[in-house]
Amino acid sequence: MPRALLALSIGAFGIGTSEFVIMGMLPQVADDFSVSVAAVGILISAYALGVVIGAPTLTALGVRFTPRQTLIGLMVVFTVGNTLSAVAPTYETLMAARVVTALAHGSFFGVGAVAARGLVAKEKGTQAISLMFVGLTLANVIGVPIGTFVAQQLSWRLVFGGTAAIGLLTIAGLLAWMPRVAAAPTDLRQELGAFRRRQVWLTLGVTTIGFAALFSVYSYVSPILTDLAGMPESRVTIVLALFGLGTTVGTLLGGRLGDRYGFAFVTVGLLATAALLVVFTVVVVNQVAAVVLLVLFGAITFSGGPVVQNRAIEAARVQGGSMVSAANQGAFNAANALGAALGAATLTAGWGYRAPMWVGAVLALLGAGLSVIALRSQRAETARDAAAGTTATPTMETPLPVRAA
Repeated sequence: MPRALLALSIGAFGIGTSEFVIMGMLPQVADDFSVSVAAVGILISAYALGVVIGAPTLTALGVRFTPRQTLIGLMVVFTVGNTLSAVAPTYETLMAARVVTALAHGSFFGVGAVAARGLVAKEKGTQAISLMFVGLTLANVIGVPIGTFVAQQLSWRLVFGGTAAIGLLTIAGLLAWMPRVAAAPTDLRQELGAFRRRQVWLTLGVTTIGFAALFSVYSYVSPILTDLAGMPESRVTIVLALFGLGTTVGTLLGGRLGDRYGFAFVTVGLLATAALLVVFTVVVVNQVAAVVLLVLFGAITFSGGPVVQNRAIEAARVQGGSMVSAANQGAFNAANALGAALGAATLTAGWGYRAPMWVGAVLALLGAGLSVIALRSQRAETARDAAAGTTATPTMETPLPVRAA
């Protein structure tokens, strides 16, 4: 695999660490600025707002540049945002810095996925995306725990300084390894025209609804483990680390199996997710079984991530596809909000901590149904193209010249 994928993975690791580590540093930040923990929690919402604003805006601005230029520019924004966070003199300044940092998030993953596909042969596109995405899963296994420890023992400012350093390392890697011709600049009108395609919206729907199953359960995993499985709070962190390892393995396997079986792999994965969650409602009272199923849950759900990302780019049927790719990142964030909200609604209704699992099972089944519709629609489209003697416009016709690792 080309070294440029390592640079993309390092960038994903930095972004994932910067996004999630704030959750473990809330008390330290609150004490430093003499504000409430709830006030610091708003920083999480501010970051999410930055992702929503930045993904379409910066991706649209970047279509006139090559992916290499765009990715380096996004990492500059990310590095500046984390540097400002590290030296922020006031709470308001920190909030503004977090928004700046978040602007690069969605666009980096969207454009990065397109660039990753262009670095390898077409039949390895999903695997290339998975190698980039694995940096995000490792952030939860390595980056966030280390960052939380540093914040508790030394200073939360050092954590943001460290993520800024990761940004600089990513820039260096992109400059050294990413080909200057990593796809040509594209036309914004052409990119936006891809949203007229039914396949694009079906893929975005699968991402939003199908992956909401993950967040409907994971958002409440701590009380599920303590209240239903009877697990001590001290062990929850260990279980979450195991869950993170499961997501990492699932992401890598999804890259390989996705290239072999295509979008049908997502359908099978969502059906397996629904079945697993039904079983989870029964065996959750057993700590060992709960941990095993939770790790499997993370592996299965995350295995579909690279596949739907690759599918979104292919569904665009334009040279590039960065706008659709970024939109799919927005769909993942929408899935997060949808799953967490529906899970919260069941808890508010007093249905207990098994209810989010049932919500997740239903969402997974709905996502599987949408994926079946997408597959049938694709086959019909392919048949029409064959009858008309036309073929889909490739997003990347040949692998780019790169320096092998």
